[in-house]
Amino acid sequence: MAGRAGTPEGRKLSRRFGWLTVLGAILVLGGIVGLVYTGLATLTSMLLFGWLLLVGGLVGLLQAVQSRGSNFFWLGVVVAALNLAAGIVVLRHPEGTAEALTMFAALLFLTGGVFRLVGSVVVRGPQFGWTLVQGAFGVLLGVLVLLDWPHSSLYVLGCFFSLALLFDGLGLIAIGTGGRQMVSMVAAATPEAQEETRD
Repeated sequence: MAGRAGTPEGRKLSRRFGWLTVLGAILVLGGIVGLVYTGLATLTSMLLFGWLLLVGGLVGLLQAVQSRGSNFFWLGVVVAALNLAAGIVVLRHPEGTAEALTMFAALLFLTGGVFRLVGSVVVRGPQFGWTLVQGAFGVLLGVLVLLDWPHSSLYVLGCFFSLALLFDGLGLIAIGTGGRQMVSMVAAATPEAQEETRD
């Protein structure tokens, strides 16, 4: 009994790991819903991106005002103003922003894949085959996204956003369940728990 319950600190720690598991399950659920409704996930990710830019711009502006006597005052003001302007543009035109970011992502995949392919052929290191496959996959993904652009902007970013939620959620679930198991193992190994088990 005591081995399971443990000390008050152990129970508190176990509850915290339990909340991590719950948060992970919510993220996994959000990721699955986003993979089903990729258009909605894309729009949601753009709106979140816009609000993050706005909040970042406001925080940067406050910091710049607080350090107005320093040499970095105007730099802080310019960066904050750019963040605010970008946030307003993203929030007013989320579809256009999604199209631009999808094009940028496709070009990144394409150029990164080409560099990996060329590097793997030129260097021919111990990871030659794996680097070659990565490069070919990057080129293929970039080409596929570009061929379907701008229609691909409706699902590419939403898919990435949903996959990030899914894997983050699975990671939190693993940490939460593993942490609770470790707490219960430590509680079971305490002298008080062992004495009560013998009784």
